[in-house]
Amino acid sequence: MNAYEQAVERYFAAWNAEDATSRAEAVAAAWTEDGGYTDPLAEVTGHEAVAAAITAAREQFPGFAFRLSGAVDGHHDIARFSWELVAAADGSAPVAGFDVITLAEDGRISSVKGFLDRVPAA
Repeated sequence: MNAYEQAVERYFAAWNAEDATSRAEAVAAAWTEDGGYTDPLAEVTGHEAVAAAITAAREQFPGFAFRLSGAVDGHHDIARFSWELVAAADGSAPVAGFDVITLAEDGRISSVKGFLDRVPAA
C-alpha cells in the first residue's frame, strides 16, 4: 500500500468511526492539526471542526458507511479518489462523490476538497 492509499484508508476510518472518541482519534491520525475539509456543504479547519462535520454527516445518514469506489490516484503531495455512502440495510448508495486531498510531509491530510456527484432528491 502506498502513501496515498494509506492516507485514504485513515480518511475512511475517520468517516466511519462509530463513536465520538474513536472519531476524534481517527481524525487526529488522518489530518494535521490545522487540516481542513471543504465540500459544497461544509468548510472547516482543525480536528474538532472536522470531527463535527463528520458527526453531522453520520447523523444525517444513520446506518450508512463511506467506502472507496475505484482506485486512489496520486502524485507529488496530492491524491484523488471516488467514494460512495452505502446503506448497511440494502447496499444502496444514494450519495457519491470524489475528493482531492493534499498531504503534509508526515503523510497526514492537510486539506480535502470534496465534490458531490450524486445526492438524494430533497
